[in-house]
Amino acid sequence: MKLTSTYNVRLAKDINVCLDDTLVIYRKAVDFYIDVIITEWVETFAYVQGSKESVKYAEALTVSSNKHPYPTYDFGKDFYKFPSYLRRAAIAEAYGSVKSYKSNLSNWINEPVGKRGRRPSEPKAGYTYPCLYSGNCYTRTGLRSARIKVFIRNTWDWIDVSFRKADASYIERRCKNLTECSPTLLKKGKNWELSFPFKEDVTLMTAPLAERKVVAVDLGIRNACTISVMTSDGTVIGRRFLSLPRENDSLRQALSRIKKAQRSGAKHKPRLWAKANGINKHIAEMTASFIIEACCLYDVDVVVMEALDTQGKKRGSKRQRLALWKAKYVQKLVEHKAHHLGMRISRVCPNGTSKLAFDGSGEVLRGKNSERCHNNYSLCEFSTGKLYNCDLNASYNIGARYFIRETLGGMTEKSRLSVLAKVPSLIRRSTCTLSTLYDLHAAVSGMPLMSAECQMSGETKESDAPQGQPTRVVGSRKHATSVV
Repeated sequence: MKLTSTYNVRLAKDINVCLDDTLVIYRKAVDFYIDVIITEWVETFAYVQGSKESVKYAEALTVSSNKHPYPTYDFGKDFYKFPSYLRRAAIAEAYGSVKSYKSNLSNWINEPVGKRGRRPSEPKAGYTYPCLYSGNCYTRTGLRSARIKVFIRNTWDWIDVSFRKADASYIERRCKNLTECSPTLLKKGKNWELSFPFKEDVTLMTAPLAERKVVAVDLGIRNACTISVMTSDGTVIGRRFLSLPRENDSLRQALSRIKKAQRSGAKHKPRLWAKANGINKHIAEMTASFIIEACCLYDVDVVVMEALDTQGKKRGSKRQRLALWKAKYVQKLVEHKAHHLGMRISRVCPNGTSKLAFDGSGEVLRGKNSERCHNNYSLCEFSTGKLYNCDLNASYNIGARYFIRETLGGMTEKSRLSVLAKVPSLIRRSTCTLSTLYDLHAAVSGMPLMSAECQMSGETKESDAPQGQPTRVVGSRKHATSVV
């Protein structure tokens, strides 16, 4: 698997003026080629396959050469001595924007008239940034120095830039075995940066299902995350909780300041929102780091998360908390870090993971529906009267659904139908729980199925377990089984 990661290096502040001019001219070049491609789309670019061919046809229409001394659109008239590689980057950027616009326009036209939204607007350069191709626009001259070609003193010339010692040391220490690609010139606030992509080849795990360990992650709004480490037979060998009370309190205070300012009549408070968003992003990054640390601690093979759908308008009293929930960002960070370490990522259906009890006793009671835990929404009450951590219960079901899917997917059709006849609850994946995984292993091994009454009321103590047979541990309870 090929993995790409980026690292941004901040540049000195004394070259801001010339870099601003470079960015303005580059975006004008992108707009120029957007107009050309839109004009010539029907005759030429609608049949182009890939950005390389688009560069070829666009240069034939805009750049004078021996074969085309009089181009249809003269690019050199307004862009004198524009670097060739930077021009090709502008063409590729423009072609991608126009192709996306044409696709969106086609989808909009095919929609029924009553369901159409706003017509897609024609693309513009917007906040695009130039890629400095190595050799033509960028040259590395030392560990902490480089040369880039920019627009300065009314011409395109080379200037020297220096890196901070911390950035250069990080690249030398962490990225020396990776392949360095051409950087992109970025502007963040008042600072300029070079964003370096690094490519590497990663080999993901290939352990058989019986020897596989997974980390089942339940991302929460009140608690950052709850983790359960499971094996293929449903044995829980580790649990971790992350709440981050200090960071959540800081976020609440930041949001309170925004509410107070809005009550006074201030609609836009960019500095207050920047602080709140920074705290929220820090919470997400700490959550992702916590998950990866747990993966390394237990040497797991797969990270299992829910396939969450956070799109759409948020409603209810907790809509602001839901809008600030960065579950997708956390999953993106975890996916990148896990792949870097050779772990796989898997997502399961989130329906009913918190609603259904892991022991198969049915739906749980939470909040106002339960008299015993109405003041504590993190707890849930089973139909048997047992109180349990709701996020931990969900993490058990998340891990179980992964192993159920992988086990059934590796069977032949005849074997799978035989197992489904013994365990009908496997037919609907959205109702599977940890007890369903127990029944699946029992059916595969030819042992009697474990009912919910056996799991909750008919527990076997560790001293009563038959000798030579392992015990399955879930929370503080141990169930004697003969499943290996």
